[in-house]
Formats: sequence, structure tokens, C-alpha cells
Amino acid sequence: MWLKPEEVLLKNALKLWLMERSNDYFVLQRRRGYGEEGGGGLTGLLVGTLDSVLDSTAKVAPFRILHQTPDSQVYLSIACGANREEITKHWDWLEQNIMKTLSVFDSNEDITNFVQGKIRGLIAEEGKHSFAKEDDPEKFREALLKFEKCFGLPEQEKLVTYYSCSYWKGRVPCQGWLYLSTNFLSFYSFLLGSEIKLVISWDAVSKLEKTSNVILTESIHVCSQGENHYFSMFLHINETYLLMEQLANYAIKRLFDKETFANDPILDDPLQITKRGLENRAHSEQFSAFFRLPKEEALKEVHECCLWIPFSHFNTHGKMCISENYICFASQDGSLCSIIIPLREVLAIDKTNDSTKTVIISIKGKTAFRFSEVEDFEQLVAKFRFKCRAASAPYHDISTEVPISSDSTDPSDNIEVQSLTCQRECSKTVNTEALMTVFHPQNLENLNSKMLKEKMKEQSWNILFTECGRGVSMFRTKKTRDLVVRGIPETLRGELWMLFSGAVNEMAANPGYYAEVVEQSLGTCNLATEEIERDLRRSLPEHPAFQSDTGISALRRVLTAYAYRNPKIGYCQAMNILTSVLLLYAKEEEAFWLLVAVCEWMLPDYFNRRIIGALVDQAVFEELIRDHFPQLTERMTDMTFFSSVSLSWFLTLFISVLPIESAVNVVDCFFYDGIKAILQLGLAILDYNLDKLITCKDDAEAVTTLNRYCQNRNQGSNVSDEKSSLIKVDITDLIRESNEKYGNIRYEDIHSLRCRNRLYVIQTLEETTKQNVLRVVSQDVKLIVLFKQNFTTTTFKYFIFNYFKLFFSYYWCLGCPVLKYHDPSLPYLEQYQIDCQQFRVLYHLLSPWAHSANKDSLALWTFRLLDENSDCLINFKEFSSAIDTMYNGSFTDKLKLLFKLHIPPAYTEVKSKDPSKGDELSKEDLLYFSQLHVSQPINVKEAESLKKSPEKGKGKVDIQAYLSQWQDELSKKEESIKDLPRMNQSQFIQFSKTLYNLFHGDPEEESLYQAIAVVTSLLLRMEEVGRKLHSPTASAKEFSGTVCASGGPSEGKTESHLKKDPSSLREEPQWSFAFEQILASLLNEPALVRFFEKPIDVKVKLENAKTSQLSFRTKM
Repeated sequence: MWLKPEEVLLKNALKLWLMERSNDYFVLQRRRGYGEEGGGGLTGLLVGTLDSVLDSTAKVAPFRILHQTPDSQVYLSIACGANREEITKHWDWLEQNIMKTLSVFDSNEDITNFVQGKIRGLIAEEGKHSFAKEDDPEKFREALLKFEKCFGLPEQEKLVTYYSCSYWKGRVPCQGWLYLSTNFLSFYSFLLGSEIKLVISWDAVSKLEKTSNVILTESIHVCSQGENHYFSMFLHINETYLLMEQLANYAIKRLFDKETFANDPILDDPLQITKRGLENRAHSEQFSAFFRLPKEEALKEVHECCLWIPFSHFNTHGKMCISENYICFASQDGSLCSIIIPLREVLAIDKTNDSTKTVIISIKGKTAFRFSEVEDFEQLVAKFRFKCRAASAPYHDISTEVPISSDSTDPSDNIEVQSLTCQRECSKTVNTEALMTVFHPQNLENLNSKMLKEKMKEQSWNILFTECGRGVSMFRTKKTRDLVVRGIPETLRGELWMLFSGAVNEMAANPGYYAEVVEQSLGTCNLATEEIERDLRRSLPEHPAFQSDTGISALRRVLTAYAYRNPKIGYCQAMNILTSVLLLYAKEEEAFWLLVAVCEWMLPDYFNRRIIGALVDQAVFEELIRDHFPQLTERMTDMTFFSSVSLSWFLTLFISVLPIESAVNVVDCFFYDGIKAILQLGLAILDYNLDKLITCKDDAEAVTTLNRYCQNRNQGSNVSDEKSSLIKVDITDLIRESNEKYGNIRYEDIHSLRCRNRLYVIQTLEETTKQNVLRVVSQDVKLIVLFKQNFTTTTFKYFIFNYFKLFFSYYWCLGCPVLKYHDPSLPYLEQYQIDCQQFRVLYHLLSPWAHSANKDSLALWTFRLLDENSDCLINFKEFSSAIDTMYNGSFTDKLKLLFKLHIPPAYTEVKSKDPSKGDELSKEDLLYFSQLHVSQPINVKEAESLKKSPEKGKGKVDIQAYLSQWQDELSKKEESIKDLPRMNQSQFIQFSKTLYNLFHGDPEEESLYQAIAVVTSLLLRMEEVGRKLHSPTASAKEFSGTVCASGGPSEGKTESHLKKDPSSLREEPQWSFAFEQILASLLNEPALVRFFEKPIDVKVKLENAKTSQLSFRTKM
């Protein structure tokens, strides 16, 4: 590798470097201790330790080339190499291209300048694409070389960054280097002859956290496959931890959300990922989550400045955050004041000429925002004006039709105008007003007091609108939060839910979208629509709005439209309850966009088959309980109790456990504060019932206590209930109390807890899937039972299922960024499937027959045999059954497997398109032959049942079809050898060739060849005698001489015979063999029986496979 020329004082380096070659201008040196017997003794150990610890060119490579200027003690390092071949290549290039030119120069200074310029040019050309985005390209090149040298990972493994740190091996810290790449966490240390090399796959990390104790002040704890690793002594531990957290979460995301991962343009090419890029991405995600903006909004710029608060008459210091379509501001603590300014609302941008560096942004509604102390404010104003001109075109129609003003006029008219176009198109079907305005629950006792309370709330909000503005760009202050806690009035609830959730921005960016989706989804029929129909009448059945066709139809349209928009989620239980409440207070189109906001960014991954998001937040809730109520966690030995109780809290936002009048107040807080509001309220409920929970005898009593408490939380004043002797308290008091006691929980802390627990939750789900698969498969596969008896649990799990799942987790690289055939919505046996190419790689690693010359053909035929429904995919059960037969099957089982591989549907004639490769098949050949249909007659009913197999379908799971298939499998009889079809002439020739290939290299090779020759001759004589009874002229003697000869295989004779007379097979009557004939003949040869019945050391095979796993993974 060429290095940026740097001065080296050779006098001080002589003890560490040895000279190998030299001329008038260049010196080639070798690092002391490298390449010497015994490692160079004590000096070699010290040098190796120094190279490992220090961040210098010396640590990179044991060879280097220096440019020397005559009569000078100062040399320039210009190249280094990891081995002698690499450095020799550089030396030869210098001699051939540089040495002849140097003699032309008159002065030494000119020579040095020429060499420096030439080397810099080579470096610039070499790193033009690879290192341009790195902060320090030179150092990164050196680190990359050592990374590649130390770990030997695939070439496409992208190094993201590296850090100096200590790895704790027991109680001993080992100083070294931590490398973070796209697929692995790697560590290398060399201290006094002791080398430590650690490689951990990101998708195997189950725990990642920052810890501290007496010995380690601050360290990063990584848990992978049950092993704990601790890293400390970081210069910037927070930066390191966040990057590790990002990379681990991307690996996990590929397991359960491959669609989102694949559609992400930033993650599509991991070769473009850099440390700076990951940091920018993290900031953008935090920005869009805090201000509730669309996920596509990337943070472009951040400026510290002051914002003038007109109603308080002072400037507040904070940060201005700028994206493509929004200008946002948050005060220093984030809670004092924040605003969101969509560029579509901006009318003018001005600047002042004084020293205050002020930028004034005027928006519709006669409102202006004044930002002062803005650095580079002139350039910023120019950028804003350019952005506003660009943004005015796509948003022109919406902006003119939907003015969001800051005065106190009723905004319901504005939002109604916004969706006027789509309402005209489907005015006959889509509701244009909230259901609450049509259906009023008749409760005469509370009607007057409730109306009075609502009027007071409206008056408070109107005062706030007068001060802070109204619409998207309103000031959001502490007073806003206080009013939300008290409860939003019914007439404003839909509008403010849209603002606080960010759904108003999505609706403004997609005019008419809902009407189109409703029209396209009408009449669709799938599993999601069936589930929706089943749950429609269960959604708030006590409310009059959903006792009529108006409410039910609106609910059906919204849920069906969302299932059509997002088929990955489709429909999940609890969505109906949430949508019912949204429809009560928001117009139908607004309810749709609110549902989008909840499902896609406010509660990510909640509403899917495995409710991963809810499980993650439950784990976060449990951590908060441990922190705030240690006395309760000591009493409750099993924390799963809290999970079972809180699941409905998170999935339905307390709607299913609180009275509806109280639950909507919780939803108010949720749309303003996000999941933080739900966590705080959950802690407040536990706090209020803490004494009762501690005295509960069992979980059932604790659940009853909490349910009874929730059912008696109403809006209104304290009322005594004589029957239950319980006190019904205003929900507002509980929410206010939760804010006062637990309001110090920060958004950043929740995000960090979510990331940390997502690793644990998903790895636990994967572990459960693994256990379920193994439990089902072990009933039929002896190999798994054998592993359980001989291997430790961890080893067993790794070898069996991880080879099928994690081995094919698709190496994250360009062209294959996600799991190709992973579908978590399918039953666990079908979640991971492999195609023929993947099966071939795995077959080469694990099959005892992989040494055969025609191993590619055997892998292909085995795959075709296992792929019963011809979808070109097989699951773990099918894969393990074949491997089990190869290792643990009886002589008859193994022979039957080989026999079935050489008859349809498995067998097909294989010939590589490239004759130079021999029996090796290219990826294209393998794909073609795996999809090739066979001409074997198939029962029509059986074919139809295979097509309808629910396991292989890409749609949702049909439970009835599974039950039917399960019943068919139970009634299926074991295959008899008499049911096997006969093997014809060409198939028998290939069968004989395969046996010869399997015997090659065996200690009894000669005996096996003799035995198979005898068996082949015997079978042919038997066939000849049988045919003479029907056709005396027929003869098989000619074929007998071509298939075998005493002493060895005769493949060449067979082929030459067929080439000489290709029509002979057609002219002679076709003969065939039954499996019983072949089995009986082979049983008479002891050598053949010994070969197939000898035990095979599976452990050695798997250990070898483990070491070569990485190189094989990248071949796919």
C-alpha cells in the first residue's frame, strides 16, 4: 500500500527495522521479529506489542519502503506491505518506473519533490472512490489494511470505523483495537506474545449496554450467544456506543423488517456507509421523531440562535433545525418552546442590516417568526429563499386551499377545504365529519356539567390560540402541555391530534390519496379483510356511533384502506379499537392519517404478527419499574406479570382498560408526548397501587387489583360508590401526577432503552422459533437427538439451526442487503427457507458425500427431491431429514436416498454450459436445472394441494388449510420400497458413476470398485435372463463391458461407447431395475455394506464447516 510521504529519522529506527534491499534512492526494510524463527525472541515480542498498541504506520505492516536523499539522515516512508510479495511488487514498480527518471534531475530537492508528487498521485487515484468520505483518509487506509490482515474477512466487508480500547479477559485488560464493520464487531490485541482475536457477528448480539462498576468506570458490555464481552478505556465512549447500537440494530432489522431495509436508499449499498453517514442518519432520525415529521425528512443543517417569543416578550436560546421541507426550532431544554414551519406555509424571508444577525420568516395568517444571533445568516436567507421557491410548486394548490392561520378562526373549515377534491370524488361514501358530532351518548345526568366543562376547556384553548397561534406553526410551550393534560375539548380534538401527531403534514403532502386507496381497496378479499369484518361489531359496541351502519362503514373503509396501503401490517387486533376512537373525534380521512401516524412512526412495529414494538416497550417498562420500584421487583420474582398486564395498555393506549371518557384524555397526551405518556401513566398506576400489589398473594390477585382500579378512573369530581366502596378519581389528576413524578424521563432515554431492548426481544423471539423448530423436527430426525446427547446445548443450537438460519442471513453487501426468503409472518418451520444455490453451499459444507466429483449434481438432485411442491425453496425440516439420512440412516435408507436421487422427479440430466468446468455447475446452470420440470405424471389432486400449500404461499397464513394439511400428513403412510418406480438404463449408468465417485479416496477403494463391478455384472445378467424370456434376441452383454471392468471404474469406456454408437440405446429394448434387485445385490458385498454403515464423525465435519463459513457465505 502506498503511503503519504512522511519523514522518518532512520537513526532511531535501526533497532526496530532490518534492511533487506537498498539502492541510491530507496530502502526496503523488514520489521524485527517478523519472519524469524521463534518470533525474534524478546525483541520480537516487544516490537509486536508496540505495533499492536501504537497508532502508527509500523502497526500496519511488517515491510516498508523508504525514499532516501543522499547525504541526509531524514528518510520518507512511501509504501508498506503485509507480506513479502506485496512489498516486492511495489519495489519492482519503483525500479521500473521511477529509477530511470530520477537520474535526469540535477538536485536532490527536485528528486524528492518528484517522488512525493508521484506517490501522492498514486494514492489519490487509488482512494478516489474508497476513502473520499472518510474523515482522515490516510489513517483509515492504514487501519483498513490491518483489519484485512488480522481477520481475513471477505473483501466486501466494509470497515466503518475503528477505536483504541481495552478488552477485559477475565480481570486482565488487553489493550488493542476495536473495528466496527457492516457485519462484524472485531477486536485485535497482541501483548508480549499473547494474541487475542475476536469476531462477533452483529446479528448474534443479544445485549448491548453501557455499564460501570468499581473496576471499570465506564465500559461497553456485549453479550453474544451467551458469552459476555467488556470493552473499556474509550476516548469517546458515547460516540462508540451509539455507532455499535446502530450497526447492531440494522442487523436485527434485516431479520424482521426486510422490506423497509431493502427500500431504504441509504442502507441499500453498505459499501457507501461511513461513520459520518451513520451519525448524520442518527441525528435525522432523532430530528424527525422529536418534531413528528415524515421519516423521509433528513436533517440538513443545525444553527444555534434565539427565537423571539411575542407573548412572553423575551428571546429564548435554542437550535434551528433545517430539513428539505421544514424549518424547526426547539429551545435549549426542548420543553420551554418549539415550533414547526413547513416551507409550504412561508410567504417571505427577510433579514436585518444591524448587528443582531436576524432572520424574519413570514407565514400565512399574518404571523412572523424572528430568529436572532444566527451565524452566516445572509447565506441562510439565500438558501431559505431558494427552498421556498422550489417548495412552492408542489404545494401551491394545497397552500392556497388550506391556509393554516394563527388567528382564532375555526380551522375545521380550512381542513375541510383541504380534502375537498377527494371528498367530491367519494362524497357518497366517505364521512366528512367526526362521528361524535352526529352521535351524542345520551346521559342526561352528566350532560349539563359535561357541556360546561367542555366550554371552559374551549375558552382556555382559544386564549392559547390567540397568544401562540393556531395550526402547524403554533408555538408549543409548557402551557400547551398543561392544557393537553387537562384534556382537549371534543370540538378541537381531531384538529389537535392531527397537529401533534404530524399526520397533518402527511395529509397535506398527499392530497386525494385516501379517496384513491378507498376506491382501490373496495371489493378486495383476503385474510385481513376477513379479520376486519369479524371485529367490526366488537369495536366500542356500547357507543351509538358503532351501533349504526354509518359508523361501521366508516370503520371498515379506514381499516381496509390501511390494510391495502400497508400489506406488511395488514390488520392486527387492537387496530379496530384505536380506529373507532379516532373516528369519533376526527373526520374519516383524518382518522386514516392518524392511524398511519400511530402504526408507522409513533408506535413502530406494534401492529404486526409478532407485535415486536409492544414487546420492546414492555421490556422498557420493566426496566423503568426496576429503577423506580425496587421493593416491588423484589416482591415479584417473575417480571412477566407486568408484561401480561401492560400489553393491553400499550396496544390500545388504555382504551380497552379505562372508561372511554377517561381513555381519550390519555390519547390526547399520547399524541402530544408519544410513548412517554403511556410509560409515565403506567408507572403512576403502579405507584398508586404499590401497597396493595406488595401484599397480593399471587398474580391473579394483582391483576384483579389493577383492573378494578382502572375501571374506576373517570372524568369528573371525586364520587363515592357505595357498592364497591371505591373512589372514582378524575383521570386528569392521575395524568398530572404522572407528569410531576416521572416527567424527568427523557425522549433520548426512551430511545436508548428501546434500541437496547429490541436486540434482546428479537433474539428471544428467534431463540423461541429455534426451539420450536428443533422440537418439531427432532421427532423425526435422529441426528438432532444424537447432537443433544453428545454436544452442549449452546454448541448444539449453533451447529444445527444457526447453519440453516444465521449462515444464510445473507451477508450484508451490495446486491444482497436483506434476507431473501425470510418471512416472520409464516409458521416457524417456514420462516427460513433456502434456494438451490444456498443449498449447494450448505451441502458442500455438511454432506458426507460432498467429496464426490459430481457433488454439484448430487446437491441439485437432492434439492429437487426435497422440493416437493416445486417452488424452488426448502425449509429446515426438509433439509435436516436429508442430512439425517446421510449420517444416521441404515444401509437401506442411504441406498434408497441414492436411488431416489437418480429417478424423477429428482433426477435430470445435467450438463454444464462451460465444458472447461467439468462437473462443476455455475449459478445460472443450477438455477435453470432446479426449476426444470420433470415429465413424471402427477396426480391432479395432489398437485392442486401442493399449489395451495399455505406454508409456501407469499400471502397471509390460512389456518384452515394448515389444519387440513396437518391431517393429511398424519394419515400419510410410510413409503414402501415396493412403491418406488424402476430405474431405467440411462439412470442406472449415472447411478453407477455416482457410486464410483463416492468410493474415490476411501481406504477400501479397490475392494469397493471390485464389489460394484460384480454387482453391476450380476444385475445385467439378471436383466438379460429376464428379457430372454420375452425377447431372446435382446442382449445386455455389450453394456456390461462399458459400465464396469474388474479392478476399477470405466466411465471413459461408457462415454466412448455412447459416443461411438449413440443410437444403440434407442435401438435395443429399454431395460430397467427395481430397487429390491439393487438392494439385494449390494447386500451380498460386505465391502459395500461396511462403506455405507461405517460411522462418520459429524463433529469434525461441523467444526471444519464453521471455520470456512464466512468464505462460503459471500459466494451466494
